[in-house]
Amino acid sequence: MLVGVQDVYYNVVDMERAVAFYRDVLGMRVLDNNPSWSSLEFFGARIGLHGSHGDDAGRSLPTLPQDQHGARAGATLTLRSTDLDADLAFLRDNGVRVIGRSDNPWGRLAVFFDSEGNILKLMQAAK
Repeated sequence: MLVGVQDVYYNVVDMERAVAFYRDVLGMRVLDNNPSWSSLEFFGARIGLHGSHGDDAGRSLPTLPQDQHGARAGATLTLRSTDLDADLAFLRDNGVRVIGRSDNPWGRLAVFFDSEGNILKLMQAAK
């Protein structure tokens, strides 16, 4: 029987760097942490970080097709914002690379990379 979502996760090359990014920049709470797997909590959602192993160690992750709207394959974690401009300023002040943003009738959206090159989004709903 299905009873819920366990987690959503990203692959990472450098677990320490990734955990620091998700904890210190995005404000997620670390639940557990080791070189293979780390779990974080963010407003009731569980986010996982899966460490690369073996031949992948020390290399970058494969690049997904992407544009200013985000990744064109796989899933993307979208974080809800109440002030997109302030959140973008904070991300940029912390060295985060923002690759796109748009204002739409349904809301405002920004696309950015985490410390490992994974794509995430911020979304502020229209008022």
